[in-house]
Amino acid sequence: MREPSSVGLDGNAVVSSLMPPPQHLLERLKDYGQEDAFALWDELSLEERDLLVKDIESLDLPRIERIIRCSLRSQGLPTAAIEPVPESSVSTVEERTIEERERWWKMGLKAVSDGKLAVLLLSGGQGTRLGSSDPKGCFNIGLPSGKSLFQLQAERILCVQRLAAQATNESSASSVQIHWYIMTSPFTDDATRKFFESHKFFGLDPEQVTFFQQGTIPCVSKNGRFIMETAYKVAKAPDGNGGVYSALKYSRLLEDMASRGIKYIDCYGVDNALVRVADPTFLGYFIDKGVAAAAKVVRKAYPQEKVGVFVRRGKGGPLTVVEYSELDQSLASAVNQETGRLRFCWSNVCLHMFTLDFLNQVANGLEKDSIYHFAEKKIPSIHGFTMGLKLEQFIFDAFPYAPTTALFEVLREEEFAPVKNANGSNFDTPDSARLLVLRLHSRWVAAAGGFLTHSVPLYSTGVEVSPLCSYAGENLEPICRGRTFHAPSEITF
Repeated sequence: MREPSSVGLDGNAVVSSLMPPPQHLLERLKDYGQEDAFALWDELSLEERDLLVKDIESLDLPRIERIIRCSLRSQGLPTAAIEPVPESSVSTVEERTIEERERWWKMGLKAVSDGKLAVLLLSGGQGTRLGSSDPKGCFNIGLPSGKSLFQLQAERILCVQRLAAQATNESSASSVQIHWYIMTSPFTDDATRKFFESHKFFGLDPEQVTFFQQGTIPCVSKNGRFIMETAYKVAKAPDGNGGVYSALKYSRLLEDMASRGIKYIDCYGVDNALVRVADPTFLGYFIDKGVAAAAKVVRKAYPQEKVGVFVRRGKGGPLTVVEYSELDQSLASAVNQETGRLRFCWSNVCLHMFTLDFLNQVANGLEKDSIYHFAEKKIPSIHGFTMGLKLEQFIFDAFPYAPTTALFEVLREEEFAPVKNANGSNFDTPDSARLLVLRLHSRWVAAAGGFLTHSVPLYSTGVEVSPLCSYAGENLEPICRGRTFHAPSEITF
């Protein structure tokens, strides 16, 4: 046991190390079976005791206890059988007519011009698997422009604002603004804000960007006890990308959206280099269908692909997502004889649209039910790395609450270039995402009458079209027709 110092940090005499923890706090911890958090109290310095008291006081113990209890109780409970998503719930690429696409595009641009759309970015993760401690959105995947994921997404917002202003005869693009809500985590918040400030918000008005943090939740042992990271700090982890719902509620940002006249929210994850942020066609489809929730989906590439898929839970039940690990192999391989597709083929790629009314409903419903997923992980603790449980919610946990859901198929080579693993990995790397961007944009240029030259094989290079020039390949003829571009390069105004 550490000997008590004679002088504290403030120069005053230190109270005996036998002084007990604050009684009211100890009693509260006992009420929830977490009194072990004070197990090493006698070995702490005055400063460390103060840190521990503040750490415990910062926890919403009744809420955390309810989450742990409800989540543990839900483990192993039988779930309703799953059925394939009804064909009527999906808009497939081959079924969409040019007239429908044009109508949805115009409807979406009108809603953007009217200020009814907000964009919600899930950006709490660090680029640890990419070999970087920076927020993932700061990552440069190696495009000719050197732009970060954040910049690509900001410029797509700028492009949609300009298109909406032109479509509705607004006097200037600055008269149309899409508010961008960016969810960070305690690990990425400061760096994200500084990155935006240092890049002058990539041309956006700083007033149209709102940062907010997702919550954290204590890591626990299998019997629900807190794991201590140090003798004076509870181990905590972010509460998953589904933490966005409670974070919006507790930050009062749902009220903020309502005050701005926002009715629809486009929600996506930061690590997709091809994400069509604020997609007018998807928004128009969503409004046209009149549903509470929608998701863009891509066709599963093969039965064993490690992706979550949309299913219907129970006879006539809600659409929801099951992870690949939960899907029996015989079901994963089953084919629909009428369509020739896998029966469970619609992959979730974290591209969602919600009404504001539905977000309010979800935030309240998830908080009331308090059921989180457990992830068994090695947790840094006073005993080294300890096997324990992280509690998290997923963005797709919202879907069972939706009275109506529609799915909108997109082509993965046009809208899904995930950046998850370091170069050298087998899939979802910066290199693979960069190639998907360059190949798509090269097809745009060729379709607009342009030509490419290249000193390396074309399959390993291409050109990059600035989002400020074109959102989805439109309006490129004046820039490209009859011109030759040398790959790799960026095409801009």
